[in-house]
Amino acid sequence: MRKRSHRSRTVLAVAAAAVLGIAGCDASGGDAAAPEGAAAKARPSPRPTPAWDRSPESLVAVGDSITRGFDACSVLSDCPEVSWATGSDAGVRSLAVRLLGRTGAAERSWNYAVTGARMADLPAQMTRAAARKPELVTVMAGANDACRASVSAMTSVADFRAEFEDAMRTLRTAAPRTQVYVSSVPDLKRLWSQGRGNALGKQVWKLGICPSMLGDADALDAVATQRRAKVQKRVEAYNSVLEAVCAKDRRCRFDGGAVYEYRFGTTQLSHWDWFHPSRDGQARIAEIAYRTVTARKPAA
Repeated sequence: MRKRSHRSRTVLAVAAAAVLGIAGCDASGGDAAAPEGAAAKARPSPRPTPAWDRSPESLVAVGDSITRGFDACSVLSDCPEVSWATGSDAGVRSLAVRLLGRTGAAERSWNYAVTGARMADLPAQMTRAAARKPELVTVMAGANDACRASVSAMTSVADFRAEFEDAMRTLRTAAPRTQVYVSSVPDLKRLWSQGRGNALGKQVWKLGICPSMLGDADALDAVATQRRAKVQKRVEAYNSVLEAVCAKDRRCRFDGGAVYEYRFGTTQLSHWDWFHPSRDGQARIAEIAYRTVTARKPAA
């Protein structure tokens, strides 16, 4: 009986050694390889790079007359120093100044917007923007696609979408990691309703500012009302396109319609044409942009 018991203990010891060998570990906790699955669990997984940086360090603005500060300082003239995106004016506190500081904004922000530009012009502006390799590009475009000589001349929704997609592809090809902030198109009908009470503004409107909406400014008949409603509906459709195209790009943020919904009053309108933003209006747009860019989550 004693011999058989001794033999059993020997067999168990050999078996245990074999199991330890297969497991790849030793009594002193040496560096024998652990199973692949166990090693994977032991290694901490790398933290994912956030898709949105709330503190970009360089900025390029593209778009139209609003981003150029048109009519904010003098009649029918650009005034980029009050631009909501890149301006240096202390009263406006542009997005660039809020993000980069005054010195940083002067050194690392550029304004490639062009007064009168439509969405079809955006790809070329994006080419210039991408060459700077900025961390953020701001986009405000679409008002001039609705502000045409007539309702029938407005850019179609399908063309607007194709042109915006082309602009985004242009940027992504050259600068795949650049973030994009997209502003909604302002409510042009509200701007008409606020400015139509000013005689000087209506005279300036006759020089050709947004005829589809501002033409025959005092007319309230069915034809004029229907014309303005069509322009407003087209602007709303443009904003839906901006939101949808932006949503497909993980490095793009739309303002959630905040600029469109902002209730511009006469204080926020240029006292030269009563249609474009004044310094105060530019500051309000800058606030919306800064809030969107620095938010923890995209606008709902």
